[in-house]
Amino acid sequence: MIWYPLRLGTTSRPDDLGGRAIADVLGRSGLPDGPVLDSREVSDGEAAVVSEGPLEGTALRTLVEQHPEELVGPGWCGDRFPLAVTFVDGSRALPVHVHEGDGATGTWHVLAAASGASAWCGVLEGTSEAALRAGLLADDVGSVLHTLPVSAGDTVLVPAGAPHCFGPGTLLYEIEPGETTPLAGVPRGGRGAAPVEDAGRRAAVDALVAATRRSAQPTVRGALASADEDGVRRLVCCDGPSVGLQRWRSAGRVTLAHRFRSVQVLSNLGDPVRVRTSTWDGVLGRARSLVLPAALGRVHLQGTLDLLIGHLPTPRTVVAPPGDAAPPGDPGRPGAAGRPWPG
Repeated sequence: MIWYPLRLGTTSRPDDLGGRAIADVLGRSGLPDGPVLDSREVSDGEAAVVSEGPLEGTALRTLVEQHPEELVGPGWCGDRFPLAVTFVDGSRALPVHVHEGDGATGTWHVLAAASGASAWCGVLEGTSEAALRAGLLADDVGSVLHTLPVSAGDTVLVPAGAPHCFGPGTLLYEIEPGETTPLAGVPRGGRGAAPVEDAGRRAAVDALVAATRRSAQPTVRGALASADEDGVRRLVCCDGPSVGLQRWRSAGRVTLAHRFRSVQVLSNLGDPVRVRTSTWDGVLGRARSLVLPAALGRVHLQGTLDLLIGHLPTPRTVVAPPGDAAPPGDPGRPGAAGRPWPG
């Protein structure tokens, strides 16, 4: 197998809840006319098929099944690709959702936000089940969920079981630990009309409340900058517990080698960037993504950079006294999620 950076088929969802920010702000081409809610860049779904090169027409899931270590990383095993990446347009007030799961945490990186924009995530302490239900039915999310003011560059960690929503006036990059399916959303207002409390809305609220974990609380982080190298400012947006995310930016054109030992998802927020390996040479356009298989080990990047690099979390060595367990929830403890491997 001769590996190379993989372009995948993507899916976008026309929806009146969205807008034109993915096209107008990010510069993404090829979207449908009218409002677009999101663009799924990398997933384990039917559209995740390699679109060029020797592997053209091959589903990403097939590559996971047949070449798990070469694609994802040494020692990795699993039946699903472990990263999902989406651009989400919260031009309007998006519904409240909750993701069920085994504790996996998704991540929002805020690309653009209007003045005063907020997200809501996690149940406020002391909120009873009845109060949560009443607040959601009344579309009064701020009375039952934490209000998180957000600005461009913020990163929000959203654990499974935490009710969450955002918008209006927000554009996000979302990276999750694999394909997830949220419960049917509870619609919010924001269009000048009060929510209609009908049987469908009550059923959606009941399902969401039943799936809520009160211990699931969000974390908001500003990026941590490492020392500039080669004219590139490397920002660590998050590194765990379920995914890692960096943002690399340069003031001018640079040429550098990017080395890695596990799969990476490269998403471009700026001008086109040239990506080269020993057997492949291509251009990553605005608001487009590439999957970099672990077997590559290295790519060369050339251009003025504004790149998001999604990856699996970097393991950490946890030293505990005899008889003590590793700290609960530590993202790097050996064997976390049954998938130990180097970053």
